[in-house]
Amino acid sequence: MPGTVLLLAASPVGRGRLVDAAGVLPVLAAVAPAVLSGADTANVVELADPLEPQAVLTRLRAAAAAPGPLTVYLTGQLHLDRRQHRPHLALARTTAATVRYTALPWHWIREELRLRSAADTALVVDLHADAEAWKHITAHGLDCGPYTAVYGRVAPPARRGLAEPAYMKTVATLLRSGHRPPLGTLHEQALSRIPEETRGNLLLAHAGGWTAAGTATTAPAGGAPGVAAPVIPAQGIPAQGIPVPELPAPWGPAAARPGDQSGVPVGDRPGEPAGRPPADPESVGDPPADPEPSGGSDPHAAISAAVRGGLHEEADGLAARYEEAAAREHGAGSEQALHWREVRADLAMFAGDPVRSCRAWLAVAEARLAAGQAADAPAVEAAVDRAHHQWGRIEDPAPARELGPALARLRLRVPGRRRGALENVQRQLGRLQAAP
Repeated sequence: MPGTVLLLAASPVGRGRLVDAAGVLPVLAAVAPAVLSGADTANVVELADPLEPQAVLTRLRAAAAAPGPLTVYLTGQLHLDRRQHRPHLALARTTAATVRYTALPWHWIREELRLRSAADTALVVDLHADAEAWKHITAHGLDCGPYTAVYGRVAPPARRGLAEPAYMKTVATLLRSGHRPPLGTLHEQALSRIPEETRGNLLLAHAGGWTAAGTATTAPAGGAPGVAAPVIPAQGIPAQGIPVPELPAPWGPAAARPGDQSGVPVGDRPGEPAGRPPADPESVGDPPADPEPSGGSDPHAAISAAVRGGLHEEADGLAARYEEAAAREHGAGSEQALHWREVRADLAMFAGDPVRSCRAWLAVAEARLAAGQAADAPAVEAAVDRAHHQWGRIEDPAPARELGPALARLRLRVPGRRRGALENVQRQLGRLQAAP
């Protein structure tokens, strides 16, 4: 089975540029695709200084949906948006004032990869942070989720001049030998070659999986790993998950295609309850551990297998059992129970039942709002976006007319990140109500 490689290098044009990110692409492109991937063959997608976060999201989503191993080589710079103080990957048009709208939210990357297996999903990163982002990341870590192996470094802003992506260039040089060692070994080899360039950096080395806490260290004067820095640990469910199809936009074209920028930015995609207190929008993280009525096995792996086999009722039945167990143990409005409600909403989508999926996402959004979560909390925005997406796929006018008013009411409270969402619902609902 061929692998997939995504080469993403991005940094702003002009004075906001901290690192010559695109300069690493010729070195990476000289490496054989199979070596970049670690598979026998591989498809390589290259994005050099992309302009629009939606275009990057579309390519990342397609890569995440592809079968086989996925490796993302990511070079660029991190900034915080001024509203929610969340890390974003700066793109070509990003400025300090437009981070929220022109940069790629880091949690989009985490979310697109969340349902893959850590055994075949890896991020190799060479990132430079501006002063605000550096302060945030050294305090809170860079959360990549428990389902992705992550290796690389985050560097503070350079004191003078344009920084070089020395770590990624070293990785590429090592790979040009024609051999890809285990990524942990490759990471250590790269660091040993550039101790001065990585001095004081935040070094990332996390093999993925639910049993391991993320490893992040700062490199002291010698450049070797040193004192552990704060990092959000991996927690929750094991690393297997439900296969993810390429998702169409919530309205507009029937499916998102490469380069299509009409889709809504979904923020944190649904299905991600908080492993920390839900009142904090930034706390929305990985699913907490769940009760296991069927024993110690991983329910997500069993559900994934059922979906792949077309056994959609069996998959939903298993998820329903876990939802009931979580509700008994933690309460119907708990993050544990909401996680399984979100899983069931996704399962309805996989089964081709947009009515049931839309209804489930509407219920999840209402439950989160009733629990006091903010209208712009990522999990709330994501639930409404998914409900909107599924509502747009309902072909039968009767259930579409039934669910439309509830969606419109939610859109009044949760407009989301893309302008025109409420107007789209109202316009579509008007057409439905006018039809015989």
